[in-house]
Amino acid sequence: MTGADPRSRIPRTDQLLALPAVQAARARLSDQVIRTVVTRAQDRARRSEIAPEDVQDTVITDLAERRATSLTSVLNATGVVIHTNLGRAPLSPAAREALLDASGYVDVELDLTTGQRSKRGVATREALLAACPTAEDALVVNNGAAALVLATTALAADREIIVSRGELVEIGAGFRLPDLMESTGARLREVGTTNRTHLADYADAVSPQTAALLKVHPSNFRVSGFTSDVPLRELRALADEHDLPLIMDVGSGLLMPDPILPDEPSLSEALEAGADVVIASGDKLLGGTQAGILLGRTDTIQKLAKHPLARAVRADKLTLAALEATLVSGDTPVQQALHADPERLRARAEELGDDLGMPVVSHDGRVGGGGAPGVPLPGWAVRLPERAASFLRLGQPAVLPRVHDGACLIDLRCIPEDDDARVAAAAHAALGALD
Repeated sequence: MTGADPRSRIPRTDQLLALPAVQAARARLSDQVIRTVVTRAQDRARRSEIAPEDVQDTVITDLAERRATSLTSVLNATGVVIHTNLGRAPLSPAAREALLDASGYVDVELDLTTGQRSKRGVATREALLAACPTAEDALVVNNGAAALVLATTALAADREIIVSRGELVEIGAGFRLPDLMESTGARLREVGTTNRTHLADYADAVSPQTAALLKVHPSNFRVSGFTSDVPLRELRALADEHDLPLIMDVGSGLLMPDPILPDEPSLSEALEAGADVVIASGDKLLGGTQAGILLGRTDTIQKLAKHPLARAVRADKLTLAALEATLVSGDTPVQQALHADPERLRARAEELGDDLGMPVVSHDGRVGGGGAPGVPLPGWAVRLPERAASFLRLGQPAVLPRVHDGACLIDLRCIPEDDDARVAAAAHAALGALD
């Protein structure tokens, strides 16, 4: 007589859903997700991938490991401060706390004194103006590209924008600024050449169809040699002569000049040089959350704020809260990593290297995020076998090293010092997996 079909021993759905561990998982996971986990375990048993008796433990284990988000926290050991693939700038403790506070009901558009509706983002605007006193007014949208699209649409739709050919930048993932701007209906009037543009090139291009002059800082590449461009102050004089707005996209969001980044323009410098509106990203050198920041003259900023597109690209309450906290708190993790003491980095690296029995080598970090290309940030790294990299990435915690020249390099520049022990434990595990 043939034995009973083993699939008949697979626990029923109602039995699995009644398990205490499954009931506890309802506090953080939806019923749909829980049922999917249960069904998947039952299907594995039907395909004989696991025994029917293992279904219950599989469900409990899978639910324990299942998180509400698939995003994984990563320790950045690459030495690249603004790492686009890791979400660019890590937020300060104050900004993280602000995000939690803003995740519930908050007075984002309410005056608690009067009980009446108020303007959105007033406190964030005030924080921006306090951090950059040269600006008359400020506006925050959802990212840097949106800021440029809004400025282009509000100031130059169906007309021409004059821009140097050497400043027609392609940003990440193949997006090109010319394509972004032309999508608004504006027409680009390219002047000069890739390596040299003169004031006369702009002046000769001005016509009744001209709506604005645009200058873009090519922050993610560098052209050297026989080059020239037109300073913003000279463009200001030309803009005044023809009553044209002058737009400056500085890209990386440096508020004030930084001596370690001498070629990176700041928002304050661009405003002082005469730009009507300056555009930057909030999640790069500023060290905040993703946002598009527009600073400039009151009349220009108000024109942008009142344009219908401003509603479509406005920042949400989380962005406003985190950006304000970034501006009013102390140094951000980005600033701390940029200005890290090389000798302290060396001491930390040597301590890790001694612990692991691995050599320490000199290693230049990078700004990243399209900022200050080619500018080295002197530091140190622990050199591991290249094969350790995958074990570090997939370990707990996940550590992202730099793989270079046949080696796996652990640079502690972007690692909070409190996390050094976690990096050491992850590296020990990775080296152990190589045996």
